[in-house]
Amino acid sequence: MRVVLVGPPGAGKGTQAQFIASHLSIPKISTGDIFRANVSGGTPLGKLAKEYMDRGDLVPDEVTVAMVRDRLSEDDTQGGFLLDGFPRNVPQAEILKKMLADWGLSLDVVLELVVDDEEVVRRLAGRRTCRSCGKVWHIDFDPPSREGVCDACGGELFQRDDDREDTIRHRLEVYQEQTAPLVSFYADEQILIGVDAAGPVEEVTQRAMAALRRFVD
Repeated sequence: MRVVLVGPPGAGKGTQAQFIASHLSIPKISTGDIFRANVSGGTPLGKLAKEYMDRGDLVPDEVTVAMVRDRLSEDDTQGGFLLDGFPRNVPQAEILKKMLADWGLSLDVVLELVVDDEEVVRRLAGRRTCRSCGKVWHIDFDPPSREGVCDACGGELFQRDDDREDTIRHRLEVYQEQTAPLVSFYADEQILIGVDAAGPVEEVTQRAMAALRRFVD
């Protein structure tokens, strides 16, 4: 089964990608993993990507696409795969479609994790990170015994800059600008399924798996 997972920051995409891929017995492929593997492995594409990242520039689409193409050509993807973080926009989606078509393949389903902006803000803005051990707490879902103090090591808890509400709302705006057309693209392809991503992780996974079974059947 060939699956693409999309959803806003804070939707639990990384967690769900892991669970869904495990249930389906297919590899989870994220652009973050691909980048790290290429950079740490010193591949030609990794070296090229590192040049851009070291300058603080975005890695061009063609480099990202080349890395994805290399990863999808590996043996463990023959029975399917789950893509997390790619494609991010319609041009990338069109490239992916052509890439798979060249191999006589196509996507089976695109799973959209649906969660409203206020829930995303609540999830992300409530996170607090320990300066000493790096453990992440949440003021609502997993609060420490003492406010501002890590239960694990006694270190000071702080809110990361990318967990501040204004930053989160900006990320959501960017996501909507880039991804709304992508969602429409896959809806037109008639392979898009929306899954309610609110609630406990296990419940979201159950909904996703039920949706996938309905689609395949």
